[in-house]
Amino acid sequence: MANAGYPAWYRVLKERHGKFVSALERLGEAVRQEGPLDDKTGHFIQMAAAAAIGSEGSVHSHVRRALAAGATPEEITHALILLTSTIGFPRVSAALSWAQEVMKPAGR
Repeated sequence: MANAGYPAWYRVLKERHGKFVSALERLGEAVRQEGPLDDKTGHFIQMAAAAAIGSEGSVHSHVRRALAAGATPEEITHALILLTSTIGFPRVSAALSWAQEVMKPAGR
């Protein structure tokens, strides 16, 4: 994975602990290749899980990756609001704000 688009802390982690980050990246690549789901769908699933556990960084990451895989801001928003009856409005609101942080700078 290229470093472009990743937060500074991630780039520093990769620089200092390259073997660890490479192993994580290889794991991510392996699980994406294990089934029939396309990248966009996979990132929606991972984004939803991140929202459910309240992981801001992971929501940021999967929103970025979903956009790169062809998702629209409308699809990302819809995927998140679909979670309301499952994880509750407060968590969905937080995830929507985190998603906006990624989508807004890109003019989306």
